[in-house]
Order: sequence, then structure tokens, then C-alpha cells
Amino acid sequence: MSGPTPRKGIMDIRPYKPGSSEAPGIEKPAKLSSNENPLGASPKAIEAYKTCADSLHLYPDGAWVKLRESIAARYELDAERLVCGAGSDEILQMVGKAYLNPGEAILRSEFGFLVYGLVAKQSLADIQVAEEKNCTADVDALLAAVTDKTRVVFVANPNNPTGTYLPASEIRRLHAGLPENVLLVVDEAYAEYMRRDDFETALPMASQFPNVLVTRTFSKIYGLAALRLGWAYGPADVIGALNRVRGPFNVSVPAQAAGAAAIHDLEFEERSVEHNEQWRPWLEREIAKTGLKVTPGYGNFVLVHFDPEGAKTADAADNFLKSKGLIVRPLQPYGLGDALRMTVGTEDENRRLAAALQEFVSGA
Repeated sequence: MSGPTPRKGIMDIRPYKPGSSEAPGIEKPAKLSSNENPLGASPKAIEAYKTCADSLHLYPDGAWVKLRESIAARYELDAERLVCGAGSDEILQMVGKAYLNPGEAILRSEFGFLVYGLVAKQSLADIQVAEEKNCTADVDALLAAVTDKTRVVFVANPNNPTGTYLPASEIRRLHAGLPENVLLVVDEAYAEYMRRDDFETALPMASQFPNVLVTRTFSKIYGLAALRLGWAYGPADVIGALNRVRGPFNVSVPAQAAGAAAIHDLEFEERSVEHNEQWRPWLEREIAKTGLKVTPGYGNFVLVHFDPEGAKTADAADNFLKSKGLIVRPLQPYGLGDALRMTVGTEDENRRLAAALQEFVSGA
């Protein structure tokens, strides 16, 4: 007896595989595979989370009023033009539900975040890809790839898994070259880590233009990955469409409370940035000393390249690091099979990682 048949194309989707957290034979490995905050979570968020214990029997605020007001106050935004979700991943999926029909297309850069492709496939839409230069999105290539089928352009800034970014002038040039009926989604999951003079958030563009949406997450710098919380800001019409395809209670009570507290914990945010500004460049320098190529990045991770064949491949490095209790992120699904993404960890984890890579390269 055969059961129900899924919609055409659904079984062709390769489910998203999160960063691993286990190393065989190692009881407590260092997880450097998911770009989590090595300092933990915002202390103010933790306290707010604890206050929710006596209200777990109540439904969440389906309009996330306090959370939206907190975000709006921090960034001087219109709270009515904010939408919240179970991580920014859910908001990206809302975009697919609201704006993609079968046979239409999304456009992403060559090494863009894998979820963009999943969004397209879930909507039976096509995936258009623009080649990158030096692991960096190329605006000219993106614009050249736009067709009559293109409905959404996804750009992560800075990008995961490469860590590279586009200056504000390039984001504006990309938007200016897009048709008005194409939605530009700027994924700023790592924007809080950026300290470059030519980088700007696209939030002002989302205030100004009818076809720009900016997404953010609480999973990275605020250390709230376990709570699954994200937000987006955009035109009233776009936010209205997203609100029509989301679940009515899609953000839990503890997540809303923790997020509202975390967004104003500037001391923790700055401490997280300072840690990253110290240890990401340190890791890049120490790894480069081994002879391995490192793509200069600006998130809370580094992208390291290995030999395509022989004894020093990315697979060999991944296995070696696991044997040392260090879990990193293989990138075959991204088309970067010769590279590994490594989260900036604690001081001890970073030193262990650098030493292990030196040992791997030297063969000691």
C-alpha cells in the first residue's frame, strides 16, 4: 500500500545540515562549526529568559510588540515595519512563500548561504547563480544574471561561509540596477561584527525603497542561537505580505523576552566585538604562517583553503582536527570542497586550533 505523494520536487531537496557537534571518542569537543558566540549569551537576555518560567502556559504575543519596540528603539526604526521569526531562516522562508511562484527564480552569489536555495526549491522556483571574484559577490555578475524570471535577490553582507562583504556603494549599485519588481533581501546576520569604514547597514535602504528587505538574527553576536530568533525590516507592503504567511505564534515567550533585553545589552555586544576583533585576525595570521591560504573575512569565523588532492586535503584536515577534539565546518555543499570554515572560539580553543593546523601541515 502506497501512502501520500509529496508535491513535485520536494523529495529532490537536500535538507540543510547544521554544523556538527560531535567528535568520535571525544567527550567534550570544541564546537567551531556553527559560528556561535564563544562568550555565551547576553547576561541581560539570560535574566529575562529566567523570568518567563511562570508563564509557559500562556501563548506568546503574536505581534511581538515589546520585542519590536525594543528593536525599533535601538535602531531608530518604525516598529510597524518589523517582522519577527524563529531565526532569520524562517523569515527567508516567508519570503519564498510570499513572493515565489513555481517556475520563477531567486538569484544568489556563487557561495551564498545554502538556505537561499532551499527557499527556492520549497516554492518550486529556480536558482540562478552569479559567479564570485575572490570569494566575494560580484555586483556586475549578479546584475548580468537577472532575467524576467528573477523575483528575489539574496545577498548576505558579510557573507557566510566566505566572510567577505560588499561596501555600501556596491549594495546601492546592485539595488539601482534591479527591476522594481525584484525584491532585494540583504541578509545581515553578521553585521554587528563589522568595523569597516566602507560598510553600512542596508536598513536605511529598507526605509527608503519599496523592494529592499533587511534580515538580522539574534543567534550570532547576542548568543541566542538556542532560542531561534530573528527579525527583518522593510517596506510596509512587504512586511504585510510576510505577516500573512507566517505562523500566528511563531516566536516563543522566552525568545521574545530574551531578545528585547539582548538588543539593549550594549556592553555584551561590544565585548563580543572586541573578542572577535582580537582573535579573528590572530587566527588568520597564525593559520597563514602554516602556509595555508586564508580568505580575509569579517564575520566571527575564518575560511581556510587546503590542497585539492594529496595528503593535505580539507577532508584530511577535518578528520585530523576531529581527532584533536576540534569540530569545524566542511563546505562541500557550497562548492568549496577544498575549504573549511572555522568559528572564532575562546582563547583556548583558538590556540588549540592554530596549533593543530600547524601540526597537520607539518606532519608532526
